[in-house]
Amino acid sequence: MICILCPIGCHLSIDIENDYKVTGNSCPKGEGYGKEELIAPKRVVTSIVRAYGGIHNMVPVKTDKSIPKELIFECMELLKNIKVQSPQKIGTIIFENILNTGANIVLTRDI
Repeated sequence: MICILCPIGCHLSIDIENDYKVTGNSCPKGEGYGKEELIAPKRVVTSIVRAYGGIHNMVPVKTDKSIPKELIFECMELLKNIKVQSPQKIGTIIFENILNTGANIVLTRDI
């Protein structure tokens, strides 16, 4: 597995029979990444939602932190029904604690 947390891209080996021991990492982040990726993978979700009241019909959004990978499709279903009133600033939270993950949906551009 290749670690994606920094530009080094360490080649990780994970021993699942030895309490998920990670080797090949150059920093402590790689150890956490390797274990999490095998046990409970998470991802940041990026998408678009509808916007009204301005010149843009859609606005890009993302989760402000990773959510469990198995919740991505359910998250996308919720985003289909969100409409954002212009004007709003980048970073504005438009949906708090999506799917009880602790992650918020935020705007990634001004509208």
